[in-house]
Amino acid sequence: FATAEVSHPELFNKIGNHIAGLGCFDSFKPQELSNTVWAFATSGVPHPELFKKIGGHVARLGSLDSFKPQDLSNIAWSFATAGDSHSELFKKMGDHIADQETGGVI
Repeated sequence: FATAEVSHPELFNKIGNHIAGLGCFDSFKPQELSNTVWAFATSGVPHPELFKKIGGHVARLGSLDSFKPQDLSNIAWSFATAGDSHSELFKKMGDHIADQETGGVI
């Protein structure tokens, strides 16, 4: 729906409520977390509770090594686009990125 630029707020709210209501996000792969917030940001349907819970989950992870750069980029873009500031999440991602080898770039 988001990629097709079809707005269906009722559908997104049901999906968001279901996902936000899950007790744990450990079964979600990094790309699934990234795709979820991307879809909501792209659709323009706000769901602050979902963003808070996904952001908190990612921020509490011991390591972000399982996240590909595209996953992190999509998450950052999604939170910024949705206007959802999550300082713990952005600090965690910033620290992770800063700690990475640059491979001669920069």
